[in-house]
Amino acid sequence: KIIQDNLDRAPMFTGVIEGVGPRYCPSIEDKIVRFSDKPRHQLFLEPEGRNTDEYYVQGLSTSLPEEVQQEMVRSIDGLEHAEMMRPGYAIEYDVVSPYQLRPTLETKLIKGLYTAGQTNGTSGYEEAAGQGFIAGVNAGRRAKGLEEITLKRSDAYIGVMIDDLVTKGTNEPYRLLTSRAEYRLILRHDNADLRLTELGHEIGLISDERYAAFEEKKAQIEAEKQRLSKIRIKPNAEVNAFVEAHGDRELKDGVLATEFLRRPYVTYQDLLKFIPAPAEPLDRRVIEQIEIQFKYEGYIKKEYAKVEKLKRMEAKKIPARIDYSRIEGIATEAQQKLAKIQPETLAQAGRISGVNPADLSILAVYIEQGKIARVDD
Repeated sequence: KIIQDNLDRAPMFTGVIEGVGPRYCPSIEDKIVRFSDKPRHQLFLEPEGRNTDEYYVQGLSTSLPEEVQQEMVRSIDGLEHAEMMRPGYAIEYDVVSPYQLRPTLETKLIKGLYTAGQTNGTSGYEEAAGQGFIAGVNAGRRAKGLEEITLKRSDAYIGVMIDDLVTKGTNEPYRLLTSRAEYRLILRHDNADLRLTELGHEIGLISDERYAAFEEKKAQIEAEKQRLSKIRIKPNAEVNAFVEAHGDRELKDGVLATEFLRRPYVTYQDLLKFIPAPAEPLDRRVIEQIEIQFKYEGYIKKEYAKVEKLKRMEAKKIPARIDYSRIEGIATEAQQKLAKIQPETLAQAGRISGVNPADLSILAVYIEQGKIARVDD
């Protein structure tokens, strides 16, 4: 009731703020308006730190006047005498159109200018940090005369986010969700080092010592995978008792250790009950990779096959400032979208809404034949 009685003082309802807010963390006044039929709203009290008595009231973000906020807080059971240290607030800010950015986060209009974070239309700490990392690395490399880096959609979630921004743009604060990634089976937390350490070392952000440890881990994974692929498990009373205890049928013939490990209920430690252990004990992270790579091998291979197809498309560069209106056969909508976004590769062009496979084929032929006309011609 306190909130409803003061909606006429909320900047987002009085017209003071007109921008679209983040979809995934609306204000309490927005929730009250949109879900007025709900009898209650859950809040979480989050400690601000180990050495402070301050708590953050999660779920109560607001831009109402300070005295109203104090009244709201003290209306909550248990917080009748709470002191508000800092009031909530709302801000409205301008953004750079993501269409004006290259995948390196350099602006297309001003060479050497890199932007990151909310300026590019995103919302969230991790989103800002990911862009800041790429923009910072590329600004530094450009200053040194080195080649810039880009992360592809199959390399990292950062690559998914930046490609979404520069290819599709956004009309509301962008949040990176796992569902936005089509290759999330290979964008896992457990293989982040396998995906990115090579690049990190190449650009000088990973020390030689750390890189050597990474190489050792890779070697151990491959060596143990090779060892397991040569060992057969023969059916015996102990093995059959184990599989039957898990509701499986007893073994009639011998199976490779790799095939045995692929069974959902078999762990690497289970496997070692029936085969010799490796010469040296393996780190748990090495064991984790071995299990994952064998158990999900079929799915992972399919995903990598898609990635290889994408890489071939990414390798086909599109010359800058093409005059798409002079390419016959491409649909008008596709011409307009391509002219607006100016994709840098055929793969990026294919991800633009309104550009269909036929348009892409025609564009590929024009590029191959060198018939491209530029806007400046």
